[in-house]
This record gives sequence, structure tokens and C-alpha cells, in this order.
Amino acid sequence: MAMPDLLAAPAREGHKNIVATGDEPSEESARDGLFSFLSRRRFLKLSLVAGGAILGVGGGGLLALRGRAPKVEGLRVLDAHEYRTLQSLVEVMLPKTDAIPIDAAPMDLPRAFDDFLADEPEHNIKDLRKALVLIEFGPLVFDKRVTTFSRLAVEERTTHWSEWGFSDNLLRRQVSIAMRKFFNLVYFDHEQVWPHIGYPGPSMKRAPGLTP
Repeated sequence: MAMPDLLAAPAREGHKNIVATGDEPSEESARDGLFSFLSRRRFLKLSLVAGGAILGVGGGGLLALRGRAPKVEGLRVLDAHEYRTLQSLVEVMLPKTDAIPIDAAPMDLPRAFDDFLADEPEHNIKDLRKALVLIEFGPLVFDKRVTTFSRLAVEERTTHWSEWGFSDNLLRRQVSIAMRKFFNLVYFDHEQVWPHIGYPGPSMKRAPGLTP
């Protein structure tokens, strides 16, 4: 069973605060600036570290290490491997718990990230795709393990991802925080989650005789 995602709690509390004040969440405004921390200088510095680990395996070895990803229809920007990385991430960030006994996997949350990328400038798309590569090969780069993120068992993946949030490396921490914020946002936007956090739904939807 996956370990509870303790770092997701502040986001859940934030959603409850929105309910308490009567304000409606704005997805577009909340997403703005989530990934503004990305910079080529930081990626260049980290790429030098990652490159050393990756060169030790070699290009053909990396493809074998990554393996094949199931085909995903209808993606606008992401490829199947990137989608699998995000789906593996969702599995450990948003596990089914006693408080919210809902499996996030069928929600197709990585597609929301794909839609987000489709509206981003090309340079942002390139940098965010680099972030996904770094996540996928994180066990190799940071833990010196000859495996990838998506191929780790859920318990191992959960432990590895939790280390990103407490890493001494600023970029790792920022990627962790931004991914958590983004996927908490789209997860708690699903109506099936609302009863478990005490959110009755948008006020206009609740009021009789009104249409959004």
C-alpha cells in the first residue's frame, strides 16, 4: 500500500479554506506561474550532473532501462513515456486513503497537464519536458540505481519522490512543489472528491433557478 502523501495536506486544507470563505477556485489563475521557477541556468547545471550518470549507461541502455510505454490516444504535446511518468507520479502523490477513498488513476490527470502544455510557449514546453525526463531518470541520477521512476514499486517510488521535496537541490524541490500544486488543483476539481472535503460545489450550481 502506498504511503500517505503528507505534503498534499496543505493543498487539501487550502481547498477547504476556499469553501469556508465562499470564494470559487480559479483554475487558470492558480496555474499561472506554477512553473515560472524554471530557468535554463538551473537546468544546465543539473544536466551536467545528470549527464554523468546517463553517460555511464549509454543511449541504448537508457532506452532499454526506460522500456516501452503503453500507447495513449489523443495527446496534444506529451508522448506515451511522459504520460506514463506523470501517471506514476499521480499514483504516489494522490493515493487512495481512508479520508478520501478514491483512486486517482482513472481520472486521467496527466491529460490535464498535456492540455496545460498545449497553451504554453515552446521554450516552456521544452523545459517542462526536461523536468519530466529528470523525474523519470531520477533514481539513476540521484540514487545511482539502474532503474527509472515508473519502474519502481509503489513503495519505493513514494520514498524516492518524497526525497525531492526535502532535497538540498533547489530545482528538485521546486519541481516537487510545482507538480504537487498542479495535480492537487486538478484532482480537487473533480466532483467525486468534493463530498470527502466538505465542498458542496460552486455556489451558482447550488442556487435554484441559476445557470453558470
